Amino acid sequence: MLLGAGEYLRGLRQAQADELEARQALAAQAEKAVRADALGRENARLRALLDLRPALTVRSLAAEVMYEAADPFSRKVFIDRGQTHGVVLGAPVINEAGVLGQVTHVYALTAEVTLLSDRDAAIPVINTRTQQMSAAFGGTPGSPDAGGMELRFMSGNADVQAGDQLQTSGMDGIYPPGLPVARVARVERRAEAGFARILLVPAALSDGVRHVLVLEPLKTHLPPRPEPAAEPARGERQLKGQRRGASAP
Repeated sequence: MLLGAGEYLRGLRQAQADELEARQALAAQAEKAVRADALGRENARLRALLDLRPALTVRSLAAEVMYEAADPFSRKVFIDRGQTHGVVLGAPVINEAGVLGQVTHVYALTAEVTLLSDRDAAIPVINTRTQQMSAAFGGTPGSPDAGGMELRFMSGNADVQAGDQLQTSGMDGIYPPGLPVARVARVERRAEAGFARILLVPAALSDGVRHVLVLEPLKTHLPPRPEPAAEPARGERQLKGQRRGASAP
């Protein structure tokens, strides 16, 4: 009887050990599958980002996001490329989905990027449906269907609809035209207000972003402004005046 009880206990302990080993193996396989899935998504985003390069009309530099700024009242990230790599102040930063932000501080080996949803961010845009130009601003209080951006100074009867796509217009001489910026999430029209409240969702969401491209500002490719006509010297103006007076009847 005692021998049978001992064998039962040994068998029970072995069964428990086998169950624990099986659970650990299953957990390891699940973790490996999660890592493989995350790696696959990251590789897909990286391939999509690199596929953008041939279509860009300006030079670009690949970079990685290191971390977000600690300031809770701003939306900024830091990238692993800086002045020694050719990053310049004001350079646009994009990912595979569209415009992420703009370089606002440059250090030797790193750079600070202010995101479009930051309260100090603004970017000229064009509505792809109506071709109407306007400006998108960050810093809008969050809402369930908006991502911290809005169109401002749009009249209450402006032709803007939820779902409209906004792209860079290129009018600021910084962002190349045609890059995705945001989607109109909601339009609030009030009879007592002269302007409509137009909330946006950024095309390039910053959460979890890792790989980006830093673009050369568009203004480096624009032709220089023509020099203003030189003002004639005082003596030359007087001589021309005398000639006009002498030729008068």
